[in-house]
Amino acid sequence: MVFVLNRDKTPLAPCHEAVARKLLKQGKAVVHRIYPFTIRLKEQKDTSTFKPNYRLKIDYGSRHTGISILKNNKEVVSMMQLHHRTDVKENMDRRRAFRRSRRSRKTRYRKPRFLNRQINEDWLPPTLLSRIRNIETWVRRLCKLCPITAISYENVKFDTQLLRNPEISGIEYQQGTLQGYEVREYLLEKFDRKCVYCGATNVPLEIEHVIPKSRGGTDRIDNLVIACHECNQRKGNKTAEEFGYPEIQKLVKESLKDCAIVNTTRWRIYEALKQTDLPVECGSGALTKMNRIKLGLPKGHHFDAVCVGYSTPDRIWFKTRTVLHVIAKGRGTRQIANVDKSGFPRGYRKRRKLFYGFQTGDMIKAFVSEGKYKGIWKGTVACRESGYFDIKNKAGKRIAQGISYKYCKVIQRFDGYCYDLEQIEIKGIFPLQPVEVGASMCR
Repeated sequence: MVFVLNRDKTPLAPCHEAVARKLLKQGKAVVHRIYPFTIRLKEQKDTSTFKPNYRLKIDYGSRHTGISILKNNKEVVSMMQLHHRTDVKENMDRRRAFRRSRRSRKTRYRKPRFLNRQINEDWLPPTLLSRIRNIETWVRRLCKLCPITAISYENVKFDTQLLRNPEISGIEYQQGTLQGYEVREYLLEKFDRKCVYCGATNVPLEIEHVIPKSRGGTDRIDNLVIACHECNQRKGNKTAEEFGYPEIQKLVKESLKDCAIVNTTRWRIYEALKQTDLPVECGSGALTKMNRIKLGLPKGHHFDAVCVGYSTPDRIWFKTRTVLHVIAKGRGTRQIANVDKSGFPRGYRKRRKLFYGFQTGDMIKAFVSEGKYKGIWKGTVACRESGYFDIKNKAGKRIAQGISYKYCKVIQRFDGYCYDLEQIEIKGIFPLQPVEVGASMCR
């Protein structure tokens, strides 16, 4: 299905791709946007009798968020999967390390500024705020492309203690692993006051991380062991398995970081959805799973989004076989100086992003008439001040280098996201044929 805009850019009902192709060939419409594909009519259409009924459904996850649009609560006209950024904390840690190293070297002194900023009560770390902003952005964009009249949102809550111990109940929720102990005393008693690597006793023992914090490890108690100073130094930045002790690595339980992210941000997303002034329906994870099993749909964020909320019917029509993957990339960096691995400057960026009407990340189409790269090239552009650009494919690999800006034409401006299309196979049904209730019709 293709999104359709009126001449004044108000959203109309999505149409089939064959209808959109016909309108474009007849010159009655123009391409407004490539991802998601949208056309705009050249003549104003009367919408006085148009009564839209489109519901936006969101299946929120810490890494991926599924989004779907249903017409009359039974026809799936669009499916998306939003990939959130996972490199925010890594980039901030790298920047903090560079600033600390500058203060210790004989360079211009820069005072720490982490204590002179006032933090609001509703403050969230940038890693979590990024996920909320991604969902806000796409809800706002889809409301401009499709006449959304209602929203369904999976407001799921995870019991992290129950995930660790399925038999927990009552007062045990208030009694953690360290009840009656301090961290060091607990570890000494747990490992019989000996080094877990060499077995040394009667020597000074240190608290050591099985998965180092620099590798994503945490201070959670199951990630801590007792080791002597020599083993701690020799292990360095390795995990216990890389150090030759896979049995110690097995002590570390699966991280609940993703569950904590969802628990922390779920109500902030709900508040952001309420700001759209549309009715918001909340559904639980168990309800989504029940609806998905009833409809016979496979596990996937875009399919889960179809099944969110009590408004999910017993029969579903699929009018699309395509899933649009939206990958959040950010809009670049404010860092002027390029640095090496040690933090020393090795070059400086220009103070402008626009070169000859192009910006790095724009989707372009290049018609090269001569030279080594003669032909037609499509991809994202990496701009240079010289006017000779590089073209990259979806995987980020250079497919053409040194292409003059005169050969390039913008298809879609860079908006902080990358896009990819996936064709899904739905066993036993076609876009206009209903899914049978209780039958496993999809694969």
